[in-house]
Amino acid sequence: MEAIVIKGRSRLKGRIAISGAKNAVLPIIAACLLTEDECYLEDIPRLADVDTMCGVIGEMGAEVYPDGVRGLRVAAGSLQGVEPPYEFVRRMRASFLVMGPLLARLGRVRVSLPGGCAIGARPIDLHLKGMAALGASIHVNNGNVEAEAGRLKGASIYLDFPSVGATENIMMAAALAEGTTTIENAAGEPEIVDLANFINAMGGRVSGAGTRVIKIEGVRELHGARHAVIPDRVEAGTFMIAAAATGGDVFLENVISTHLKAVMAKLAEAGACLKEEDGGIRVQAELPLKAVDIKTMPYPGFPTDMQAQFMALLTTARGSSVVTETVFENRFMHVNELKRMGASIVIEGHCAVVKGKKKLTGAPVKATDLRAGAALVIAGLMAEGETVISCVHHIDRGYEDLVGKLQALGAKISREER
Repeated sequence: MEAIVIKGRSRLKGRIAISGAKNAVLPIIAACLLTEDECYLEDIPRLADVDTMCGVIGEMGAEVYPDGVRGLRVAAGSLQGVEPPYEFVRRMRASFLVMGPLLARLGRVRVSLPGGCAIGARPIDLHLKGMAALGASIHVNNGNVEAEAGRLKGASIYLDFPSVGATENIMMAAALAEGTTTIENAAGEPEIVDLANFINAMGGRVSGAGTRVIKIEGVRELHGARHAVIPDRVEAGTFMIAAAATGGDVFLENVISTHLKAVMAKLAEAGACLKEEDGGIRVQAELPLKAVDIKTMPYPGFPTDMQAQFMALLTTARGSSVVTETVFENRFMHVNELKRMGASIVIEGHCAVVKGKKKLTGAPVKATDLRAGAALVIAGLMAEGETVISCVHHIDRGYEDLVGKLQALGAKISREER
């Protein structure tokens, strides 16, 4: 079994380029199903999840093929079905995002209940509520969701929670609906804005993306478009935290700082120095860092996708920190693995109390999900001795060549068969 092996206590130093955003490209690939024309996507990261999403739409008849190192061409003119294969959907929750485009364009869809990381319940009820409001008939049977409709009708939809996935699915479905759709309490993440920009490039009429109220004026049809995906703010945040946690000096290229304000603010509070210069961000730090409290919130608050990585940093910070998780109820699975490395962490409900220690010690640990895996990599870089991380397929879902990029920054890290 392949593992990531880290010999810790290396100070990260150098320059690194951030890849395109996983959480932006997956819904954009799904949105290509809205048109019969070819779409060309740029800055596509080479990730397992991207391969899975391409597999999902490819199995339904879409033509998907790489163009150069970072390009992807998608032509969905001759779809052969409305049911994405279960073997793909069970692996990745984002596969459920084909529901909106297929329902809007073809009037019918049958999709399995989604899989993905085991970080807690992520119900699809808001997705289904949105489709029903647009006029779809919804049935859930034997682990499958079936939806049918004529042409969807615009509607006013209020989301009980600003769900990113539900906002995206409803936006895509409403793009071809008759009339105007308003989504209130919509998610405001940068990936929502990127999807709206892509739909508009296809001839759609989406306004208000990035705010709590999104308006979609439906059109009869959409055309092909060319679009460059935004940089991955979670990958950028992960490298920022790794730089600070190792007392490093790292310059990040291809970063949008406004997408990272919450993470940057907490790193600065912990004692790191962050400067925007030459079209990127430089992160410098001297150890030990200071303890800080964090609380995950929908954007623009501190992202749940950065909670595990920041907790790893806090394990050796001076003082005690409280990490509060408000988005997913089961996103402390990395805690037991960090404790195997000597971390002092006590979970109390939705909070984790982290008492900083002088050092972590390398140990065999397991990546329980994507971001937990990233946290363990950071902990391994910080730790004394050797850390061996198993179940690295989780990490491959969301980080492009993480080992290679860290090697370029001076980390003693490799992938090995163990």
